[in-house]
Amino acid sequence: MIRIRHLSKAFGPNLVLQDVNAEIEQGEVISVIGPSGSGKSTLLRCLNLLERPTGGEILIDGINLLDKKTDVLKLRRKMGMVFQSFNLFSHLMAVENIMLGPVELLEMGRQEAFDEAMRLLTMVGLAEKAFAYPDELSGGQKQRVAIARTLAMKPEIVLLDEPTSALDPTMISEVLAVVRRLAAEGMTMMIVTHEMKFARDVSTRVFYMDKGTIYEDGTPRQIFEKPVREKTRAFIHKIRTFVFEIRSRTFDLYGLQGGVEEFGRRQFLPEKQIHDTQLVLEELILHKLLGRLADPVDLTVTVGFSETSGAIELMLAYQGEAYNPLEDSSDDLPLRLIRNMVLNGSCAGEAGKTHLRLTLAIPSGL
Repeated sequence: MIRIRHLSKAFGPNLVLQDVNAEIEQGEVISVIGPSGSGKSTLLRCLNLLERPTGGEILIDGINLLDKKTDVLKLRRKMGMVFQSFNLFSHLMAVENIMLGPVELLEMGRQEAFDEAMRLLTMVGLAEKAFAYPDELSGGQKQRVAIARTLAMKPEIVLLDEPTSALDPTMISEVLAVVRRLAAEGMTMMIVTHEMKFARDVSTRVFYMDKGTIYEDGTPRQIFEKPVREKTRAFIHKIRTFVFEIRSRTFDLYGLQGGVEEFGRRQFLPEKQIHDTQLVLEELILHKLLGRLADPVDLTVTVGFSETSGAIELMLAYQGEAYNPLEDSSDDLPLRLIRNMVLNGSCAGEAGKTHLRLTLAIPSGL
């Protein structure tokens, strides 16, 4: 369906894409992941010529999009684009935003366009908002209207450029639910995303980009469980963990708690599981570990999420005496709280430090 050959893009002396090669078949859902500045969004913008590539070829159904003889407008209609920032017309109602393209570009009758717009709004769960203006919609609702508007043009492939990045965490799931539905219905999609669990669940393939090229291409299982290349392994490890360093007895507890909450939301963890993690860390560090730490304070907290078991795993590495709260003979309130939420734990000396590892129980009902 789409063939990308030796694609490059430079902005002045800055080479953003270099020798990108890929093939996208009909029905595939490809998630594009990687660190900021690796060229992910630029790749999508080059595919529909929002950015003109510096070199290479983009073949759509065998036709070179970059050939001067190509009817670019006709070819671009095969690709729909969903942006980070919605790009809805503020003076038009939701249904009018969706109708505009089919009426103006596809020369569809207004009644037919209206009926199709209402069908799409129903599909994305917003039929009751058909006559609302963008300013009357939440961010998640705006993005769902934007997706419906893209689908109204009947594209063969949909490009989504970080469709949830401008949304509050509570709105992300409603947009991702719509994308999941499109994937289940066989829509060909290419999605730039930072939502790793979503990328793993919905994709048929994953591109990991680094320094302007597709560094590794594989199935979600390969990329997220057994990446072949070193930079991919380092990136996957980083997104599965949250690391917080404590260098003072008067450390920023709110910074730690906020980081745990952000990490938990990225992993789509339930509020209860996030709260339990925060509580265990607070009770453990403030009431049990600080008094055992050597000076100067050197404590590294790592919070990890196991996709296999669904459990949170904590590792605390520090200079000081070994301590395992599960083996403590006392029975004060902090210990009772910790033991109630910790499934198992171990403590051992490694590389000159004490390493305490705890696995948190998954809250009942999850």
